[in-house]
Amino acid sequence: MDAPELTAAGCGRLSIELASRALARTALMAETSLGQAVELIASNPGKVVVTGMGKSGLVGRKISATLTSTGTTAVFLHPAEAVHGDLGVYAPGDVTILLSNSGSTEELVRLLPTLKRFDSPLIGIVGNAASPLGRAVDVLLDSSVEREGDPHSMVPTTSCIVALALGDALAVALMARNGFTPEDFGVFHPGGQIGRNLLMRVRDVMHSGDEVAWVSTGDSVKDVVIAMTQRPLGAACVVDSGRRLAGLITDGDLRRALRNHDDLRPLTAAAIMTARPLTASPDLRLDAALRLMEDRPSQISVLPVVAPGSGQALGLLRLHDILLGRTGQSKTK
Repeated sequence: MDAPELTAAGCGRLSIELASRALARTALMAETSLGQAVELIASNPGKVVVTGMGKSGLVGRKISATLTSTGTTAVFLHPAEAVHGDLGVYAPGDVTILLSNSGSTEELVRLLPTLKRFDSPLIGIVGNAASPLGRAVDVLLDSSVEREGDPHSMVPTTSCIVALALGDALAVALMARNGFTPEDFGVFHPGGQIGRNLLMRVRDVMHSGDEVAWVSTGDSVKDVVIAMTQRPLGAACVVDSGRRLAGLITDGDLRRALRNHDDLRPLTAAAIMTARPLTASPDLRLDAALRLMEDRPSQISVLPVVAPGSGQALGLLRLHDILLGRTGQSKTK
């Protein structure tokens, strides 16, 4: 990279391109060593201790957090603090992941004899295989890069991205080996939107019973508008005499009816409804319901909830209820 020949924005773009090429190269080399690292961790029932200095330490903190949130117990150990009492975090057999681009970080090298005494298997995310750390580890995840992303190849940019990608790849590989499920992820993330959507089902947030505007196929458009005004969820469920879903009328359907007809008085609900609308099962996870509503050419904001098999209309689910949540739970009726 020759800085005078590039604009500032051009240098930034080239930095991204260098990182992309480095990641592609790492992906081609990493599969065998990743498999070895997975088996090393899986064969040792203790936790994983992640350690690194400076920027590598910051990357290590993120790797530790990702491992912990995906079912592999991990902690971050600051190598300078380790020799002042923090080594007490270790139990015999805990695996250590050491991060160092140079492979000769003094604070990490000083730890090697102690880690051997602790019988700690070593995984290195190291940029120099011939370095002291590269030679000492049991499994080497090669994080070497041709150059950093800045004009002078001195700022830890590309090397940090590659090291983080290897740590994330290790976490993903462990997830696959351990059969880690979306439900497991939700258990570890109960307070966030992701965890909520993985743990909760449509039945937990849907509107049902008297909360919903229920209309019959023969009801007038006036009756439909009154029902939707009294129960403003953005839609009315059109049901037959057996309470099976016949169709859905949304605010958009009403607007289209007004645009297409000068006189709405002769029209019935059956004339303006969407027949065979997209529906959700009450047992569907919220994340799946969200994809159902969003992954369409035109996003929909409300879904009728229908009992599988019988077609019984149970209620309505709004996009708003998934994203912002509801107080309490609705009960299917």
